[in-house]
Amino acid sequence: MSNLRRLKWLSVAILVVASLVLVACGDVVEEIGEPVAVQPTSPGESGGQTAAQATPTPTSPPVQILPTNTPLPPPPTPTPLPTNTPAPESAEGAETEAAPTITDVMVEIPAGPFILGNDNSDPNEAPAQEMNLPAFMIDAFEVTNADFAAFVEATGYVTYREQQGSPQNWRSAYAEGKDNHPVVFVTFEDAQAFCQWAGKRLPTEFEWEKAARGPEGFLYPWGNEYDPTLLNGKDSGLRGTTAVGSYPPNGYGLFDVAGNVKEWVDSPYVAYPGSDYQDNHYSPDYRGLRGGGWFDEAEFVLSTNRNGGDPAITANDDIGFRCAK
Repeated sequence: MSNLRRLKWLSVAILVVASLVLVACGDVVEEIGEPVAVQPTSPGESGGQTAAQATPTPTSPPVQILPTNTPLPPPPTPTPLPTNTPAPESAEGAETEAAPTITDVMVEIPAGPFILGNDNSDPNEAPAQEMNLPAFMIDAFEVTNADFAAFVEATGYVTYREQQGSPQNWRSAYAEGKDNHPVVFVTFEDAQAFCQWAGKRLPTEFEWEKAARGPEGFLYPWGNEYDPTLLNGKDSGLRGTTAVGSYPPNGYGLFDVAGNVKEWVDSPYVAYPGSDYQDNHYSPDYRGLRGGGWFDEAEFVLSTNRNGGDPAITANDDIGFRCAK
């Protein structure tokens, strides 16, 4: 073959090879140009954020906790009265077929001295002084409506208010459910009549104060600082009597010697021994009232507070009594 023909075939071969190379390169360019999906990496594989990390996930709004009202303290719960004991026999000693019953719970107050009076209060309570008394007994509870009703049933007694035809008397205050509330609208003489029927008497003013102050000599049944939650007084807001024994007793075990009702004592309302103070209401014919009632404030429910009234006609809805012997 001549050289010219060899060159021609060589040129054709070169063209064919070049075409094949161009075709191969075009396939590669086309493959690289296609988009490649990027797979997210786990946090441990990359220091960058994933899509989930970069976009905050919506969260539910926080639950709102509404405040609750502070519960009010429950009303006072009265101390259960013990089983009533038979009332005394009649003056003639004869027993009735169905003798009424009365509550008869008494506390013994030991013989010995105590501090009477108060130099830091109303002048009629001064001077504070040591007083020595023999032992005596006194009711743990104020006399109740049910007890007074038993007395009336047994004797036919008619109180001063009833004699005067007053619509406000112990019966009108003795509503349903108030058997264990203290009897009210009773005069000193009404109270004295009950005590005599029960074989007892009213306490003297000195006896009452010694018993009310307790073995510690407190100004209130619980201590020397006023606490309106521990008695039925004006600050309790009850505006009426509560069942006896609704609040804690004092150190001797007496209930309601502060608040609920004022209590008659068998002593004239006069100045204390050693006092030169004169109260406009002092009278040897008056009788003392102690302990304060359901409408009285702190100063009037002190164990040392003194008041007085006409024994024949004074009878209010915050006056009652307890017996002694």
